Amino acid sequence: MKFGVVLFPGSNCERDMLHVLGTVLGAEVREVWHKETKLDGFATDDCIVLPGGFSYGDYLRTGAIARFSPIMEDVVRFAREGGKVYGICNGFQILCEAGLLPGVLLGNTNRKYICKNVWLKADNADSLLTRGLPDRALKIPIAHGEGRYHCPAAELEQLEANGQVLFRYCREDGTVEPGANPNGSVNGIAGVRNAEGNVMGMMPHPERAAEPVLGNTDGLLMLASLAGMEVAV
Repeated sequence: MKFGVVLFPGSNCERDMLHVLGTVLGAEVREVWHKETKLDGFATDDCIVLPGGFSYGDYLRTGAIARFSPIMEDVVRFAREGGKVYGICNGFQILCEAGLLPGVLLGNTNRKYICKNVWLKADNADSLLTRGLPDRALKIPIAHGEGRYHCPAAELEQLEANGQVLFRYCREDGTVEPGANPNGSVNGIAGVRNAEGNVMGMMPHPERAAEPVLGNTDGLLMLASLAGMEVAV
């Protein structure tokens, strides 16, 4: 699998992602500038990554301007044709704004920017991101001011019924409960996928927990799962 990491003005996590995918995992990866108009050289077996950051400074609703960057038209086309697309934090927000994922990301309930480690539990074991994960809570950092996932009740019911929830916030022992939810996301949702399973988004940052030098490799397990690789950690 080949990866393309889209760089928007204001992105700040693209180097982390390029490093983990290319250097740590050894995957083929290249940067894609947001003003490009075609995802040349990428097939539907490949994956386009929208990294975290503050695209266009978050001057409007987060992700709302980046959604209109020239490359996004082809990202939407790529996803509609079955190509894999993965958004993290601001990338997740952009995918929701582009209509590739259901729901929206709202301001945290405490109205503050939150930057800390949280615990996640995979909600299923049959997605590209979760198929290789151990059955335990994973420690992954978050860094966002607008990470509260929300969607209308009918849409949420369908999302849950279809198994589209990827991760939920939990306690260290894996218990999912309101007190473990850092931002007020509905049903403790930390990440979702589309109905077809090829478009995925999450607020936590696995690329920031992917090397022993950081004292945490839980995020590497997720990215290796996405790449179809096995890693010893």
